[in-house]
Amino acid sequence: MLRDAPLAIVDLETTGTHPARDRVTEIAVLEVNGFELAAEWSTLVNPETGIEPGIQALTGISNEMVAAAPRFAALAAELYERLDGRLLIAHNARFDYGFLRREFERAGLKYLSKTLCTVKLSRRLYPGHARHNLDSLIERHGLACPARHRALADAEALWQFLQLAAREHGEEIVAVAARQIARQPTLPPHLERAAIDAIPEAPGVYLFYGAGGTPLYVGKSVAMRTRVLAHFSDDIRSQKEMQLAREVRRIDWRRTAGELGALLAEARLVKELAPAYNRQLRKPGELCGFVFDFKRLRLAQACEIDADTLPFLYGLFRSKRAAHSALRAIADEHRLCLQTLGFDTARHGACFRHQIGRCAGVCAGKENIHQHHARLASELAKLRTAQWRHRGPLGIVERDPEGDASEVHVVHQWCYLGTARSDDELAGLLEAGPRPRFDYDHYKILTRHLGRKGVRVVELGA
Repeated sequence: MLRDAPLAIVDLETTGTHPARDRVTEIAVLEVNGFELAAEWSTLVNPETGIEPGIQALTGISNEMVAAAPRFAALAAELYERLDGRLLIAHNARFDYGFLRREFERAGLKYLSKTLCTVKLSRRLYPGHARHNLDSLIERHGLACPARHRALADAEALWQFLQLAAREHGEEIVAVAARQIARQPTLPPHLERAAIDAIPEAPGVYLFYGAGGTPLYVGKSVAMRTRVLAHFSDDIRSQKEMQLAREVRRIDWRRTAGELGALLAEARLVKELAPAYNRQLRKPGELCGFVFDFKRLRLAQACEIDADTLPFLYGLFRSKRAAHSALRAIADEHRLCLQTLGFDTARHGACFRHQIGRCAGVCAGKENIHQHHARLASELAKLRTAQWRHRGPLGIVERDPEGDASEVHVVHQWCYLGTARSDDELAGLLEAGPRPRFDYDHYKILTRHLGRKGVRVVELGA
């Protein structure tokens, strides 16, 4: 692979770590053919933005140095030609490749390449060493690098490392190691391949943790290992995914019998752990819905919503804004008066919506209030929450398709009590104390699942 394939050993200096918002300040490319250096090229790049003092101190590249340098768009065609058809080699290749792809994209070019990460190569060839960052390689192998954190010097250090590895292990062994790494997704530097291999290709939830055990992300899948690897695919461009991959230090996972168990576990863990990278940290405190009190419509808050009040609720919404938006849409379609309902600014006489033709005029005495409320009740009935039609707790049975194990998800009045894997666990859930607080996400998951055909359920009590 290394002897036959044309190589491009690349190093970039940037204004930060986010390809979506940060920019390249320096590029170096060493072109290697037949494992012989054929050409070297480097240039400063005007990032079209300021370089923070901390980055200037680290790299030695100042705003003044790049002010007169060409912009990436002016270099794109030449750089693309140098890289085209070559295996891209870089230390933490995910970082450099992500920045190159984003910069080429801004310049109107689509850049795709196979990559070889020298962090992974070092870890495979020198497994007895704990650290494999570039500083460690330079010190351990006595590599020459007169200007650390400058693109050309760092690229030349990588070339020295490849040559040294070939002398110490033989070109064939290095080539085999390179092929094995190239076949794998580019995992974050802090993760071992064995940790990924241990994840079963089965339903369940997985958890990413950062430094100090900080929860970063909770995900679920019916094929966990494949889904976890997808987070580290070389072709992802999401800033969130790139940053998540840089921060993850440990992966935990929990197998479930099927998809329902994974969905329920994910919803619970997101609330318990509040991981930083889950897009929607679902806060039960924002939940609300409409109720009638003394023939007047009002918005019930989360503290009022539980298993007992759920049957009297019209609609469930994640926020007041979503609830008001839904009510306004109904009012617009059926010419209802939000002022009469207490959801618009009160004024004497006809409301503003009547003046612009969106209210039939109950506020101006042009419509009977009973007719008005009949239209409202008809539309609100469509938002009515699902009725609990069981005499007691219900067990939803889910069987592991790969084995004999099964799980029973215990639910009562749309409250998820927990999952049992044995008769003792089931008895414990049924004998437990007060029901947990009503959870919107569990409610949506359960109603959707029970609406499917062929779901196996067991009535657990009268």
